[in-house]
Amino acid sequence: QPNGITIEQVLNETLSSLLGEEITVTGASRTDAGVHSLGNVAVFETHTKMPAEKISFALNQRLPEDIVVQESCQVPEDFHPRFSKSRKTYEYRFRQPLERRTSYFYHYPLDVSAMQKAAAYLVGEHDFTSFASVHAQTNTYVRMIYALDVVREGDMIRIRVQGNGFLYNMVRIIAGTLIQVGAGIKKPEDMESILAGKDRELAGPTAPAHGLTMIGLEYL
Repeated sequence: QPNGITIEQVLNETLSSLLGEEITVTGASRTDAGVHSLGNVAVFETHTKMPAEKISFALNQRLPEDIVVQESCQVPEDFHPRFSKSRKTYEYRFRQPLERRTSYFYHYPLDVSAMQKAAAYLVGEHDFTSFASVHAQTNTYVRMIYALDVVREGDMIRIRVQGNGFLYNMVRIIAGTLIQVGAGIKKPEDMESILAGKDRELAGPTAPAHGLTMIGLEYL
């Protein structure tokens, strides 16, 4: 990116230095600026004789402390992290003060029960045009949500969503809309008409990026 260093850039540079050849990784998912990730996946081609499972250990010795490779392995040549069938999980957090870097502080009480009722309308396969940024570039707005849970733990509220893929800003717009339901600005049953309307103006605002964390991917 022209405005700063990216994780992809650091991985490319560190792998190239480690393996002595030009390496370019292909990631499973891109996140908005400010969004966190606990479990992304990337692949690359290499001529190295280093065992695949050892690359993560060597790489972690060279990476900055805010980037960690959890595991490395060899995959089939036709495997693609973006196009192979998978389930992605994201979590949006409303915060405790000590977790301000990875959660969003909302100043008013929220009705979690109402948010849970609203979330239920979004589970399943739907056209999520109303929950996509106007800048989304896609052939279809249809996505499958396998699970969408809203849970309170103390003064932290977690919105965890699992689906087969997400549109640009989709999870943050879902979170912003659920916040409005929790605040009483929208009713849970409004979700049905928001989906049917296929209009971004019907949904709530895009919640701030720093409250969102990509939890991981599960390949099917």
